[in-house]
Amino acid sequence: MSERSLEQRLEELHPAGFGWAVQCCGGDRQEAEDVLQTTYLKILDGRARFEGRSSLKTWLFGVIRRTAAERRRARWARDLLSLRWRNGHPNRLAPPTPETLSGEAETARTLRLALAALPARQRAVLHLVFYQDLTVEETAEVLAISLGSARTHYHRGKAALRARLQREGRP
Repeated sequence: MSERSLEQRLEELHPAGFGWAVQCCGGDRQEAEDVLQTTYLKILDGRARFEGRSSLKTWLFGVIRRTAAERRRARWARDLLSLRWRNGHPNRLAPPTPETLSGEAETARTLRLALAALPARQRAVLHLVFYQDLTVEETAEVLAISLGSARTHYHRGKAALRARLQREGRP
């Protein structure tokens, strides 16, 4: 793939990539922006190369996931070394803004809360399948897990969502 066509495809995938970065960063939009910028730098300077063994979207999401994990580990090490760890874990999630809260539909809010209650792996699998339109196979590749594990997380996550929404009186 030529450099120019890669840049064009990355531009097209940017909104989906940002959504996945936000998911990988636990909802922290600022951290997601930093992760995405670092991801693009890795691609531009050749530290991350698209070899064509998967779709570009799957590859990009994998690079984003690994970059977010690297930043989390580095932050954890910094926190541990600076002894902030002894004072409790810093809250990484910014409080929602009034604009965000007022603009959300009740159904979307309920679904988002139900998704947040799921275990992290189930939440990641469902996010990639539902919001990023990846197949379960592509999702397994992005998360670096087996296809069977991805399928299990997908089905258990859907069942847990369905049960929670039914308990809350949602269809």
